Amino acid sequence: MTMKRPLSPAHVPQSLALVPLAPVLAVQAWRTVRRTPRLEPASGAERGLVPGPWHGAAPACRLVVVGESTAVGVGAAEHARALPGFLAEALAARLGRAVAWSVAGENGATARRVARLARRRAGGHGAADLVVATVGINDLIRRRSLGRWADDVAGLVAVLRGGYGDAAVLVAGMPPVHRFPALPRPLRTVLGARARAMDRVMREAAHAAGAVHVPMDEAIAHDPSMFAADGFHPSAAGYLAWAGDLARAAAPAEGGGALGMPGAVRSRTPNREAPAHGRRVQ
Repeated sequence: MTMKRPLSPAHVPQSLALVPLAPVLAVQAWRTVRRTPRLEPASGAERGLVPGPWHGAAPACRLVVVGESTAVGVGAAEHARALPGFLAEALAARLGRAVAWSVAGENGATARRVARLARRRAGGHGAADLVVATVGINDLIRRRSLGRWADDVAGLVAVLRGGYGDAAVLVAGMPPVHRFPALPRPLRTVLGARARAMDRVMREAAHAAGAVHVPMDEAIAHDPSMFAADGFHPSAAGYLAWAGDLARAAAPAEGGGALGMPGAVRSRTPNREAPAHGRRVQ
């Protein structure tokens, strides 16, 4: 996600030009741009190591988080307390082994842009065991067609699986845009509906390309504390909750999952339990 210019009248979907509501949406988009604070990406080291709970355990699991503004921690103070660091902590607890994490992303990047960045980075940084991709909001804002969006997701997964030594790939689902505090109604409703359509396409494209799609739990968006000051990006608490869901998908308590690693343990992080419709990876 990005809040450099999250919305503008030109970014309102083309189909809305045919309905009377379009002028209202254009005004709302313009006001949102003017009123929303611009937050910077997280600072601090872009890689780190979370020790395993036991000494002498298996080699560290290598985690790479790639994507747009949520990958680079917009809304959090530092990467270690944003999605990469929190996800590494949750995985270390569940797997019973150390997790070496790194982040590669760009605020405002589309899925195609992330694929290009990942292709360059993977060539010089070796293999990984798990790659987590967060993309989609900028493609939503730029009115990417659903057909091209499907191709972009498939292309990104192919780059990640090939460039990172056939790592397991998790594709984080689209966030619940229809609940973003920064967006007024009816703009929030219209963009939210489009985001849900993109999420369905993302799920199918990711699965066909050999990745695991992990839908974002909408319950996160019901708590205002899960949002940063801009009402658009996650806060540190939001990243923590999101990381817990992703970790459960990658390493279910009964073992297996995206990582295919047996012997995973139940999370000892303070994350909430998965919802009833939770994210078990098939």
